[in-house]
Amino acid sequence: MASNMSFSHTTEQIVNRTKTVTRRLGWRKLRPGQRVWAVKKAMGLRPGEKIERLALLEIVSTRWETPLDVTVEDVAREGFPGMSREDFIELFFRINRPTRWYTSIQRIEFKYVDAGD
Repeated sequence: MASNMSFSHTTEQIVNRTKTVTRRLGWRKLRPGQRVWAVKKAMGLRPGEKIERLALLEIVSTRWETPLDVTVEDVAREGFPGMSREDFIELFFRINRPTRWYTSIQRIEFKYVDAGD
């Protein structure tokens, strides 16, 4: 059974399929070939709220890096074409407090699984 991975800050990019990379502070056991459900929100649901599935994803690769390793190409793959590397890193820091420049971050590359796959 596929786990749920929240994309509350990048829901639009998942729906539009412009995001193929994500960075996380956890997900240590994630491996290539595993599938996860991209969901709008996975935790903190109010009574009566249900998980909203956005897309089924298959993990292509994972690796550990620091914020200094983020490239302009990966900023676009994160769903933010045209955003500077520095602005993306600042956004990541705001969302993932208290991240530091030396924090190990899991870079996760994925592809979208279509209904027939």
